[in-house]
Amino acid sequence: MRKLQSAVRYTARHAANFWRKNIWHKVLVVVLAILLVCIGTMYGIARWYIASERSKPFVLGTSFIPAYAESLGLNAQETMDALLNDVGVRHFRLVSYWDQLEPHKGQYDFSLLDWQFKKAEAANAKITLSLGLRQPRWPECHMPSWAAGESQQQWQPQLEQFIQATVNRYKNSPALDSYQLENEFFLKGFGTCTNWDRSRLVSEYNLVKAADPNHMVIVSRSNNAIGWPVGDPQPDEFGISVYKRVWSPITHGYFEYPFPGWYYAFLAGWQKIFTGKDMIIHELQAEAWTPHGQTMAETPLEEQNKSFDAKRFVTRVQYGKATGMREIYLWGGEYWYYRLAVLHDRTMWDAAKTAFSQACVQQ
Repeated sequence: MRKLQSAVRYTARHAANFWRKNIWHKVLVVVLAILLVCIGTMYGIARWYIASERSKPFVLGTSFIPAYAESLGLNAQETMDALLNDVGVRHFRLVSYWDQLEPHKGQYDFSLLDWQFKKAEAANAKITLSLGLRQPRWPECHMPSWAAGESQQQWQPQLEQFIQATVNRYKNSPALDSYQLENEFFLKGFGTCTNWDRSRLVSEYNLVKAADPNHMVIVSRSNNAIGWPVGDPQPDEFGISVYKRVWSPITHGYFEYPFPGWYYAFLAGWQKIFTGKDMIIHELQAEAWTPHGQTMAETPLEEQNKSFDAKRFVTRVQYGKATGMREIYLWGGEYWYYRLAVLHDRTMWDAAKTAFSQACVQQ
């Protein structure tokens, strides 16, 4: 007992001496205390969010973009068939590129999206459909050439007419589950986009909700920063993109983001507390990030494996689950089939089959 009392007095005396030192010692103590409180609060919110979501069914899906499959030398329809029938994907994130589906002003050609919906319907699969000018994959903003030289006052009504036509065409499909409007709308550091007019986003959101009040509209956060979206529009649900290992043009090497899975649980929980809105992972990295701006075809398999391989596939899905979010769309379904069909490496494909078969058990 005496030893304990002596130790307490010793610790208290040294703490007091440390505090009586110059102002910078006091600042350091205060900063560290605040930091510990903040991290502890964040972790507590994350654990609460994970526990509150645990009873919900787990949904695992993938993005699928025919143009990207074809750029890899694949047959797009064959690729989607393989994802449906071999991997067992039953949740797809599809795109409706404006430049593809309205190649000439006022003339729509939905044949490309029609066959994707038909395949999903035949397999009882579900679709989250991207809408708007900004949609997944480079160059992010997919404006048709005929609209490129017009002012916003000229092309915005045309874009909204296109969105309206797209919603009207697919809103009664049994495969349609939700819409994603304007992918990462406010992200200015990536893509060829030049318009971030919030009023346009609000106008498009109101248009979609009026045209189809029966399906959710999702809007994605633009980055991983702490905060919560307080501006309009306030969608039915928020999405977020999660990338772990990328190529850095600054260091000319691969960079691994240090955020633990619970950090994203905190973002989702913090947001839910203040807005009441849920969040899903609409884009979880599950393909290689190529160096120096190279295309995938220009990048040897050995180099691809430096940023993403089958082992990372397994840990990436585990990482996604650690966020507590129960709906996750992987980024790279076309890439898995490219490694199998073109590079004759089935490790990624087998990892995907295992992940989706396990997800089916958890639903």
